[in-house]
Amino acid sequence: MRIYSFIPSATEIVYALGLGDQLCGVTHECDYQDDARHKPVAIKSLIDPAGLGQAEIDAMVAESMTHGHGLYSIDEALLREHPPDVVITQELCDVCSVSLRDVLSTLAGISKTCRVVSLKPRGLSGVLEDISTVGRACGAEPEAEELVGSLSLRIDAVRRRAEGLPLRTVFCVEWFDPVFASGHWVPEMVRVAGGHDALGLPGQDSRRVPWERVLEFDPDLIVLMPCGFGVERAVADLPLLAGNRGWLSLRAVNSGEVYAANGSAYFSRPGPRLVDGLELLAKMIHPETFGREMPAGMASRVGHGVLSSSSNTNIEGRRSPAR
Repeated sequence: MRIYSFIPSATEIVYALGLGDQLCGVTHECDYQDDARHKPVAIKSLIDPAGLGQAEIDAMVAESMTHGHGLYSIDEALLREHPPDVVITQELCDVCSVSLRDVLSTLAGISKTCRVVSLKPRGLSGVLEDISTVGRACGAEPEAEELVGSLSLRIDAVRRRAEGLPLRTVFCVEWFDPVFASGHWVPEMVRVAGGHDALGLPGQDSRRVPWERVLEFDPDLIVLMPCGFGVERAVADLPLLAGNRGWLSLRAVNSGEVYAANGSAYFSRPGPRLVDGLELLAKMIHPETFGREMPAGMASRVGHGVLSSSSNTNIEGRRSPAR
């Protein structure tokens, strides 16, 4: 079977089901497992974020979406050379992947038998359902059932241990400039881990929030999880948040409970590693119960020195268009 994954989360699901050897094409962002980096690239971004600030990326995305331009290109020649049996894509967010419309129009002239699997999870249960869907489409139903079972056990284990613990307020920041609160599955993950993110919208798109709302919420914890970025970039971009009025007055900043997470790996992609992200959140929200150890590449607590020095960084010239 020739499988093409047009989203990183699907690539991770395919590998988790033991079907990596059947992957004939992935996206430019597919980096897990390591073998995925060596697969032919079928989807490329038309925007190179390297060297761009968050406001610049936001502006380019907004302009492309406003004018109906796609953000991704499909390697049609690769698909013609190795026609797919299954293509896995999504219709949840056109910012995160090639649009379903473009996928269907491209495949129409290549294959009449290709099965297109479009995923659209809104919460943790939806992610588990998507794993089952991929398993059925790719002939790996037993493997999918086993994977879903093991992930469900881990989710339930966090939920049980967090029950009855004091509810702590959390602000998960998906973008810094402009400021975006999380959506989709992340607010649910916070809730399962024993927290409450009043600015996030469970099951809905992430949204831009006025900084005044953050000050009013004044959360116990702030988790930096910029979409598509890792821990180092989250810390490097911290001045974009810390330059806002009242940063040093926030409860989370004063108590040193600001965490930088690998958003790309553990929060942005609706695949198996969301459960790793859930377990990370539990450690941040209730370390007294779940422990404090967090591997550096996954997440880290931002030190007081960085939090205070970042607030003095000059960030003039910021742009905050609609994302």
